[in-house]
Amino acid sequence: MKLRSSISGLALVVGLGVMVAGCGQVNQVRAQKAFKDANKLYAASDWRAAAAKYEEAIQLNPENAYSHFFLANCYDNMYRPTRAGEPANDALLAKAIDNYKVAGEKIQDPLWKRRSLEFLVSAYGPDKLNDPTMAEPIVKQMIELDPSDPGNYFQLAQIYENSGEYELAEQTFLKSKEAKASDPNVYMQIAGYYNRQGDFPKTIEFLNQRIGIEPNNPEAHYTVATYYWDKAYRDFRLKDAEKLDMVVKGIESVDKAIEIKSDYMEAIAYKNLLLRLQANLIKNPAEQQRLIREADQLRDKAEEMRKAKSAAAQ
Repeated sequence: MKLRSSISGLALVVGLGVMVAGCGQVNQVRAQKAFKDANKLYAASDWRAAAAKYEEAIQLNPENAYSHFFLANCYDNMYRPTRAGEPANDALLAKAIDNYKVAGEKIQDPLWKRRSLEFLVSAYGPDKLNDPTMAEPIVKQMIELDPSDPGNYFQLAQIYENSGEYELAEQTFLKSKEAKASDPNVYMQIAGYYNRQGDFPKTIEFLNQRIGIEPNNPEAHYTVATYYWDKAYRDFRLKDAEKLDMVVKGIESVDKAIEIKSDYMEAIAYKNLLLRLQANLIKNPAEQQRLIREADQLRDKAEEMRKAKSAAAQ
């Protein structure tokens, strides 16, 4: 997890230069200058030089917790996962973790405290230290700080899932719904979990619950259709009658998406796929030909829309 530079983000970083306090007047001025200089180097992605300046600012004023955060992120950016095991490289991540911890403890602003903890969790993630036992209590702390943020539950559930603690993972995903039942992404995350576990009925149940809170969103209906097609097309354990039932339900869902948004190119293209699969699953030759003709028309329509969209973008 990297802190990405942006115009607004850099403005905030530079603006933090006024937050230096708690030291003698001479040191305060020197600390503030070092911090501002570090911010400029950070904005230019000169991580090594910025880290040196943040270190200087911390020496002059250890109470500026924001210096610890950006120092940690400099070391984090210098760390290379592909060189894990090399002492000098590993030391960078260790320094990043130490400073994220200080920032998380000292920063009072909720946004920046959360950001510090998020980066700390990332440092313990699969592409770095890969230590879920260290990440778990930090994410729990994040949940305590903001119980209404479902994203924290997603992170904790993912830690449990990756560790094979599937019951805890399921319970935590479901708690995200308790935290914010109005968030469509909650239902997508829970459905995704059940899909990874091979529980298709539960997957569809939560995709449909998402539709329940945003019935006029064509993408919600389209998503259900894609899951039905994928299951019917790829699961060779299913009987033809079961596949056909899923295809019919998929067509109903995609029709609803197109009803809401008549120029929904992706939905039109997917209905073409569903109709072709339906044709393969029935025995009536005349009906097969009718379905294929309709599928061809939809395919051509989707292609025309794609070309028109491409031309308009040029």
